[in-house]
Amino acid sequence: MIPLQPPRRLVDVQIDGETVRVPEGSTILDACQAAGKDVPTLCYGDTLTPKNACRVCVVEVEGSRTLAPACSRKVEAGMTVGTDTERARHSRKVVLELLGSSVDLSTTPRAAGWIEEYGAEPGRFGDDAATVEQPAKVDNELYVRDYSKCIMCYKCVDACGDQWQNSFAIAVAGRGFDSHISTEFDAPLTDSACVYCGNCVEVCPTGALSFKSEFDMRAAGTWDESRQTQTTTICSYCGVGCNLTLHVQDNKIVKVSSPHDNPVTKGNLCVKGRFGYGYV
Repeated sequence: MIPLQPPRRLVDVQIDGETVRVPEGSTILDACQAAGKDVPTLCYGDTLTPKNACRVCVVEVEGSRTLAPACSRKVEAGMTVGTDTERARHSRKVVLELLGSSVDLSTTPRAAGWIEEYGAEPGRFGDDAATVEQPAKVDNELYVRDYSKCIMCYKCVDACGDQWQNSFAIAVAGRGFDSHISTEFDAPLTDSACVYCGNCVEVCPTGALSFKSEFDMRAAGTWDESRQTQTTTICSYCGVGCNLTLHVQDNKIVKVSSPHDNPVTKGNLCVKGRFGYGYV
């Protein structure tokens, strides 16, 4: 039996002059997506509680003093929202410039397109702009931590913590510009509480966390998503019924993800489902 949620009242909101009807309790981002509006997001995760960390999705709400994060602000009946106003565009431009000047966004999907769309110029801060550049941490054969690409969105911490895995192997350490994701006492991942479920890799929006196979192929210049196929199947290790999406290039599995709309796992897997594909 599938439990049904109680019915929700529908409310009308204005999105860029267009009336959109969405269920009560929806976010502005939900309403924008229902209206076909492309609002950029980085820290938003459809299986996690929004943290409002990146501020790329801000929109202008009539009557509001400040810009509102679309990913978490709930809609209200009669609300008027502007997603492409001069104020919202300028804010996104500055955020993208700050991120682009301090973080490697080369593997962040759509980042280059957004930088071009909003006319962002990360280089205007100069060659001496502070960055988080550092060597990648390769201390196991399953996944790599390249924190030069980390935008501190907290998604990996939430996935590892009380929202999904409850391993609490990683957390935010430091303050201000020195804030970073770390294991306890900055120990190697192999000496931490990590259970290698890879759910942090699943939610990472920038490639700061990636499969070792993907990391090695990118370093060798052989990673090519245009040549990859995706096949969803069922994990054969146990009877839970987790769905796996196998990413295949040149007839070889290069990584495994999981559908976020799957009612069993909602994108999460265990170490066997995520990384135990060698027997194939």
